[in-house]
Amino acid sequence: MAPIVQRFVGSAAGWILAVIPASIFLFLASFIEPVTHGEVVRASLSWVPIQQLSLSFLIDGLSLMFAMTISGIGTLIIIYAGAYLAGHEHQGRFLGFMMAFMGAMLGLVLADNMLALFTFWELTSVSSFMLIGFDHYRQAARRAATQALVITNFGGLALLFGAVLMHQLSGSWDMSAIRVGDLQLDAHPLYGLVLALFLIAAFTKSAQFPLHFWLPNAMEAPTPVSAFLHSATMVQAGVYLLARMSPVLGGTDMWTVLLMSFGGVTLLWGAFAALKQTDLKQMLAQTTIASLGLLVMLIGYGNEAAIAAMVVYFIAHAFYKAGFFMLAGVIDHEAGTREITALGGLARAMPVSFVAAVLAGIAMVGLPLTVAYLAKEEMYLALQYGGWNLVATVTMVLGNALLGAVGIAVAVKPFLGPKVETPKHAHEGPLGLIAGPAILGIAGVAVALPTDWFGHDVMVPAASAILGEQIESHLTLALNFTSPLLWLSIATWLLALGAFLVLSRARSALRRIDDTVGYSFDAAFDVFMFGLIRGAGALTRFLHHGRLEIYLVVVFTGMALALLVPLFSMNGLEALMPPEALGDWRAVISWPDLTSYEWVVVSIAVIGLVALVVAQNRLVAILSLGVQGVAVAMLFLLFGAPDLSFTQFMVEILSVVILTLVMTRLRLDERDHRPFEDALRDGTIALLCGFGVAATLMTIIAGNFDSSLADFFLETSVPIAHGHNIVNVILVDYRGFDTLGEIAVVMTAGLAILALIRGRRSVAGTTITPPRDPANSEGVKG
Repeated sequence: MAPIVQRFVGSAAGWILAVIPASIFLFLASFIEPVTHGEVVRASLSWVPIQQLSLSFLIDGLSLMFAMTISGIGTLIIIYAGAYLAGHEHQGRFLGFMMAFMGAMLGLVLADNMLALFTFWELTSVSSFMLIGFDHYRQAARRAATQALVITNFGGLALLFGAVLMHQLSGSWDMSAIRVGDLQLDAHPLYGLVLALFLIAAFTKSAQFPLHFWLPNAMEAPTPVSAFLHSATMVQAGVYLLARMSPVLGGTDMWTVLLMSFGGVTLLWGAFAALKQTDLKQMLAQTTIASLGLLVMLIGYGNEAAIAAMVVYFIAHAFYKAGFFMLAGVIDHEAGTREITALGGLARAMPVSFVAAVLAGIAMVGLPLTVAYLAKEEMYLALQYGGWNLVATVTMVLGNALLGAVGIAVAVKPFLGPKVETPKHAHEGPLGLIAGPAILGIAGVAVALPTDWFGHDVMVPAASAILGEQIESHLTLALNFTSPLLWLSIATWLLALGAFLVLSRARSALRRIDDTVGYSFDAAFDVFMFGLIRGAGALTRFLHHGRLEIYLVVVFTGMALALLVPLFSMNGLEALMPPEALGDWRAVISWPDLTSYEWVVVSIAVIGLVALVVAQNRLVAILSLGVQGVAVAMLFLLFGAPDLSFTQFMVEILSVVILTLVMTRLRLDERDHRPFEDALRDGTIALLCGFGVAATLMTIIAGNFDSSLADFFLETSVPIAHGHNIVNVILVDYRGFDTLGEIAVVMTAGLAILALIRGRRSVAGTTITPPRDPANSEGVKG
């Protein structure tokens, strides 16, 4: 409905459409109280009953936290998008894509059924593809959209395989049932495979090293997309999946080592990569990679404080990252550039944006009175509970410090210092642009102040849902100078300030390292895609070479193998020739006792077969093939199936007539010369196929006849289908779609033949002049 709404209300569409996510947010807020008291809200709709599949949804602390974050920030993003793209010719389409993106992400975090989760997972990939490539006239946008789609869909396939395997092991599609079931997956031989599939899915979606490179390129999308994608949607899906599956897959050394390792490397990689950027969106994008690594690292650490830190940091990150991205868009929109080196002194011209940037900056640094401060304290408490692992401690402190340095740079450099002339005359943005950053900046502080409420009603339900057991909140804003946690925070702040002060030199050094290496994961992706496309082209040329003869050889060779391999490998021929009867051939093979008219039909079939094999031209071969069909029709007639016989007669007559009409465009009287090796090859394949069909049918007949299907047709053809001719009922009712498909195939073939004949006629009446030979100045006449 978004394009229709935009068409009628124009630039006000963002405000009107924001009512939808706002209503969803308020509706979800009504579940806070029951969820806080440990209740779980479920809803289910029968989906595929025969497979026991239901479209089931679940609201617990974890899904409620994610869904409220998505809808709450989504409300502000929709308002922002309406103002950001005001006047754009495709604003309605963009808002529609954004609503679809939000709906897919809400479905993902609320779904309980794993196949429903996969469906919404893929919908986020498709909708993000449309959003990232929204400016499709730019090659960079198309490439970024394709790259994101390829990588995340690879993870989607891994998720599908993992979900199916999990279902096979647990017997259920619902994640809630699997979590409370008796499946001891960590002791199962397939645990490693299941874990690998879910980790691949999560790592591709949440941009973990080395699959992180698609996320910075996604900055080709308009800024509202970046703000939503980085804060509450898409990239957070992998984090959600890991948190949701933690009770089932977590708690093992493999889980801890893999998540801590990949999360830690991703944290530092993204943090250092952010330092060398000068584009505001790229700086923020790289810090998102780092933050995602930190979230994965905390899930892998797995103790109570780490999970609490993960929950609190997810909320804090959503607040300040969405606000920062929207501010980057405001600066670009009003000043005409996002280059941090080309900005300065904007505080007086954009005071509201400056205040919002400061609030987002202190949150990103993790200063007291912010939600991010609570998250950082919980992180370091998790390290204390874990025995102060040196590598984990250094990684977390250094990563947080570098993120803080980037936060200071983004909040301070564009607004303070000497005034720098910008491409546009800078001024404060309209209400639709600055409302979101201001509200989120205030929320980053306001939500943390009622610490007891925040811990009890937000953190505890979500963390308890992840851990599978009830926990207590110990969040506090009090400063305890005797605690090592505070001193780790102070060290983090000092390192952040130091990194900010040497930011220019650090950027130059990191760029020199990049130039020295001269290669990147992004370039490797291009090599991969080039090889994939070239390989696909080579395979296509190999398989689709245009030689009909080879196609038929391959098809019938495959048919022969499909028939004969099971017969010999599964001892199917023993049903026809038992080993104990092989000494007496008369016990196995006997001469058929046929009547005179049955011998006539057999003779017609043999005559048609011989005529077909020895035919010297195509017309005789077509007519001989028709004789074979007539013999089959007569067999149907003799053995009590006159309707089938009539159908077979009609098919044979039509086939002969159509083939003959087609062949009139060819030379039917010429002899088809076939080399001996071709005749030997085709004859061998034909004999193998014939033997395979005959042996398979005789093997089936020799077994016990299961009449359940025939009985079903007999019992139901009259009361259900109202037909006494059971064969007709089967064709028209029980196999109606099959019959329709056969008719469609015949019709399509007829249309194709008609097109070919007409094309041949038009070509035959056209004089084709070959290209001129450069060596012949007179040219060549055709």
